[in-house]
Amino acid sequence: MRRLFPPQAAGTTPAADADRQHGTDREWDLLELADAYAYPAEGSWLRANMVASADGAAHHGGRSRPLSGPADMRVFGVLRALADVVIVGAETVREERYRPARRREEFVERRRAAGQTTVPAIAVVSASLHLDFSLPLFTEPAVPTLVLTGANAPHPGLSAAAEAGVRVVTAGEGAGVDPARLKPALAALGYTRLLTEGGPRLLGQLAAAGVVDELCLTTAPRVTVGTAPRVMSGPESGTPWEFELTDLLEDSGFLLSRYRQVRQPAE
Repeated sequence: MRRLFPPQAAGTTPAADADRQHGTDREWDLLELADAYAYPAEGSWLRANMVASADGAAHHGGRSRPLSGPADMRVFGVLRALADVVIVGAETVREERYRPARRREEFVERRRAAGQTTVPAIAVVSASLHLDFSLPLFTEPAVPTLVLTGANAPHPGLSAAAEAGVRVVTAGEGAGVDPARLKPALAALGYTRLLTEGGPRLLGQLAAAGVVDELCLTTAPRVTVGTAPRVMSGPESGTPWEFELTDLLEDSGFLLSRYRQVRQPAE
């Protein structure tokens, strides 16, 4: 893995010293990646992590795994290990066969020192609550899985969640989640380091509402063609939101980019 942007002067950081000694194309250790992707020290921060093909597809055959590679999976694991909670849409839970987050021994002390649970919680966003609560995601997590929905969510789904012992968090007045209320609802539970892995429809809703603080996007050197959605899917926003590139890494042709919202729509 090598850093393309921003360039680092040798000797300014341990990573820069390693690059000078071993060359820039090397495998970064997990804690080094964790330092590179550390969350801001204050406030609630929503980070999105997605992978796309070179021609813009967010998945192939309904799953993102065929687009991924070793470096992308390492970053995927590190971003999970840094987060308080992983937010995911119900459709993605079904398509990607989500399971509970797993304990990473390399991050046990780091998470304990940060006052975090042993693993991040998974928070499933669903308006219908049409979920299989017998799946391991709900029955076997080290930290209880949450369901985010609206105040008018269907009663059968609420009853099923209650019977399964799943905590339902209200973050909207209608049947579904109001993107603007998602971050405050999770912050009220002590979750401020937020990570969403989509899917495209959920991420599109969050981005259109202007609540995505950061986008980590891996571009795979693969072309899929087909009709798969982009990493964000939904109605076109009135004015594009402005993001700035803060980091760009490369590994075996995969580009791992990191963008931060500038906080106002682009003119």
